[in-house]
Amino acid sequence: MMRVGYVYFAACALTWTTQALGQEKEIQNPLAGDQSAIKEGSSLFRANCSPCHGLNAGGGGRGPDLRAGLWVHGASDAAIFRTISQGVPGTEMPANPFEDSEVWALVAYLRSVSAGTKTPVAGDSAQGERLFFGKAGCAQCHMVKGRGGRLGPDLTRVGAARSVEYLTESIREPDKELSLAMSDPNNHYGIPAEYDTVTAVTKEGERVIGVAKNEDAFSLQLLGQDDKLHLFLKKDLRDVIHERRSLMPAYTESRLSNQELQHLLAYLSRQRGE
Repeated sequence: MMRVGYVYFAACALTWTTQALGQEKEIQNPLAGDQSAIKEGSSLFRANCSPCHGLNAGGGGRGPDLRAGLWVHGASDAAIFRTISQGVPGTEMPANPFEDSEVWALVAYLRSVSAGTKTPVAGDSAQGERLFFGKAGCAQCHMVKGRGGRLGPDLTRVGAARSVEYLTESIREPDKELSLAMSDPNNHYGIPAEYDTVTAVTKEGERVIGVAKNEDAFSLQLLGQDDKLHLFLKKDLRDVIHERRSLMPAYTESRLSNQELQHLLAYLSRQRGE
């Protein structure tokens, strides 16, 4: 009871300070380092945040890696409290109806998993850049700072959003996450497989392969491998095939050596939108 009262007082102080001064002060988490709060935060995270941010906060299909200590929308306890409770307009981060004590527990948990994770990634970033725009062919589908293709995700700030482990798996086994998400008959929390390969087959037998940008019961907008947006009415199509695989090829060791992979990871990890 005392904890809840103290948390409520701290949250009120945060609100008053923001309104009165027009900016956030360094309000500290009253539950910082509290092991029971960290445990509660872990449970709350797994139940509510892991579908986007991954089970251990290492990044998921939509949300960034929260272990690297790179807080794009503010790194103070107060800023993280605000991000969790109010969301981030213009992004997929929603507001959350948690109790104040639950938000502070989440902040305590995130602080506990982000400690000591800023070690630079080994490898030659310059060589990684050459691989990205050259031999590896990544820029055919991915863009960094305005250079590259549109078919895959923009990687301009991927270093702030994804862990090295996530990037490694995405490069070596690009189909893995799609397979896991789509094997769940309930579509695993309802998260769509955004980069699933989709083939539209016209009534004349023409096949257009790409990723679906928008799809409903009546229409399909498909960004094709030709980097053009194709608009279809489903009544004019013979079939729409969701192939449960990524358009991105698997970069096995025969295609990209371990040393080359390390250089590429060094380059990607430095892309933080700065």
